[in-house]
Amino acid sequence: MALISLKSLGVTMSAPLFSNLDLTIGAGDRLGIVAANGRGKSTLLKCLAGEFEPTAGDVTRSRGLRVGHVEQSVADALLDRSFHQAVADALPSEQHENELWRVDVVLDSLDVPEELRTRPIRALSGGWQRLALIARAWVTDPDVLLLDEPTNHLDLAKISRLETWLNALPREVPVIIASHDRAFLDASSNRTLFLRPEESPVFALPYSRARQALDELDASTARKFERGMKIAQQLRKQAAKLNNIGINSGSDLLTVKTKQLKERAEKLEDAAVAAHRERSAGAIRLANRGTHAKVLITLEDAAVETPDGTLLFRTGKRHICQDDRIVLLGRNGVGKSRFMAMIRNAIAEPGSVANVKVTPSTVLGYSDQALSGIGGDDTPLAMVSRRFEVGEQRARSLLAGAGVAIEMQEKKIGMLSGGQKSRLMMLVLRLIHPNFYLLDEPTNHLDIDGQEALEEELLKHQASCLLASHDRSFIRAVGNRFWLIEKRRLSDVDDPEEFFRAVAEMPT
Repeated sequence: MALISLKSLGVTMSAPLFSNLDLTIGAGDRLGIVAANGRGKSTLLKCLAGEFEPTAGDVTRSRGLRVGHVEQSVADALLDRSFHQAVADALPSEQHENELWRVDVVLDSLDVPEELRTRPIRALSGGWQRLALIARAWVTDPDVLLLDEPTNHLDLAKISRLETWLNALPREVPVIIASHDRAFLDASSNRTLFLRPEESPVFALPYSRARQALDELDASTARKFERGMKIAQQLRKQAAKLNNIGINSGSDLLTVKTKQLKERAEKLEDAAVAAHRERSAGAIRLANRGTHAKVLITLEDAAVETPDGTLLFRTGKRHICQDDRIVLLGRNGVGKSRFMAMIRNAIAEPGSVANVKVTPSTVLGYSDQALSGIGGDDTPLAMVSRRFEVGEQRARSLLAGAGVAIEMQEKKIGMLSGGQKSRLMMLVLRLIHPNFYLLDEPTNHLDIDGQEALEEELLKHQASCLLASHDRSFIRAVGNRFWLIEKRRLSDVDDPEEFFRAVAEMPT
């Protein structure tokens, strides 16, 4: 039985986000929604929840349907509430006195440690804040659960825990997930909706298999379009020839035949459907200036420490060489970001970090999780013009190509969306023209097209890099060496799969 039905649903802002969307959602559905940044995923979830009025079409919900909607951001009103209070606040008032036990049941199911339950939301990590929002939705015992980018800010252990939790939910409760996390969608969905301005295909498959089916559908549509247009062109040529003969001979029959051929051509052209072309959110292009040096960085059993001098781990003797794409693996708190900061400092000030030797020709391209390389109070135009000494026209062209539209180029960087900031950061890296990349969670805020573009650029340029990421698909696509930080040591491992499995089995 359908719990939610969509009929010819459409939403138009400055342009159509989606249109003519027919969809039913029922028991057992685990629906993944896929689209580029800003293309309507969150808006569709709000339509499903009854929080947004569509431009066209209808949303029908079964009588008394309870919808749990997990949005991306935490409301300010929750920040000073404790984890436990924030979840309890979501309960209907009549359940507060006698059914507060529901809160602990949900928090137990999500493996929330006792010591975190009394902490205010603002004191929690981004990952625990996400889980607090999910707990708030689930404690209300919803009939349908809507999740908007649920893996944002989660480390691998929490992502794995969330996958396990979702797969253990009662099958009669459908779950709709808007996400850019390909591995998470594969693990958590059994249907995939590709949201598009015109036709939005739905496949009864998890993401990766659905993506293959979509590519085949788009290729078939493109072939049919080309074939139809070719036939229409031939008909028009025949019509033109007959028309000339008819004029010269005065034949009414040829005039009628000419009209029929033109009508057939028009029908073919009207019926032809062009293959979908995704509007680019901005190109991601990198560079690699290269170097004659084979070894870029040598680690002579360097010590990675906390700011107060506590040892996190030792590196042993290691080399970072040209064409290495090294992925750092390890649970949160083992020192990945501290290690990357140490490497950055060693490159910025050669000789300043004990037991770390940097080849003088090494040129660094660095991006951290906070994208601190692009100041929020600067404007994109001023930053690019000033930092890279390019003229205004060139700067505007570069920014537009990276997805920062003309109207946003003179606004503060802090006003850009997460996806726009990520693409701006990639433009900065390209203009630095490095031969070694240090990337901490580079796919944060990038949509799937952006993730795939970044993967392609790193591989195409044979870029040497050291990176940390929670994106399993990105790690698998890019890495050719893997360093595991565990038990205060750094070691080489053949691939990341054993680490992924181990994380899935560990308590959060």
